Amino acid sequence: MMKAAVTVLAAALLAASGALAQAPKASDEAKVDREKARAAFAKARKACEGKQDQERRDCMRREVCAQAKDPAACEARVKEAAARHAKIREACKGKTGEELKTCIREQRSKTDKK
Repeated sequence: MMKAAVTVLAAALLAASGALAQAPKASDEAKVDREKARAAFAKARKACEGKQDQERRDCMRREVCAQAKDPAACEARVKEAAARHAKIREACKGKTGEELKTCIREQRSKTDKK
C-alpha cells in the first residue's frame, strides 16, 4: 500500500515538473518578442531623429508599421485609434480636472463597445 502511494506521488511530481518546465518557454518567447519590439522601436526612433511634433509622430508610425508583420493592418489600427482619440477629444472639449477624467472614461467605454 505504501509503495503504491509513493509511486503515485512520484508520478504526480514528475507530471507537475514537466508542466512547470513548459512555463518558462512561454515567458522566453514573450521575452524574445519584447526584444524584437524594442529593436524595431529603436530603429524607428533613429530614422525619425531630428523631426518634431506631428512630423515625428507620423514618421514613427510609418517606420514601426513598416516593420510589422502586416503593415497595412498596422496602419489601419493606427488610423482607427487616431479617429477614436479625436472623437473623445471633441466630446470632452472644454472640460478639466475630474470632469475631464470622467468624460474620457465614459467616451472610451462607448467607443470600445462599438
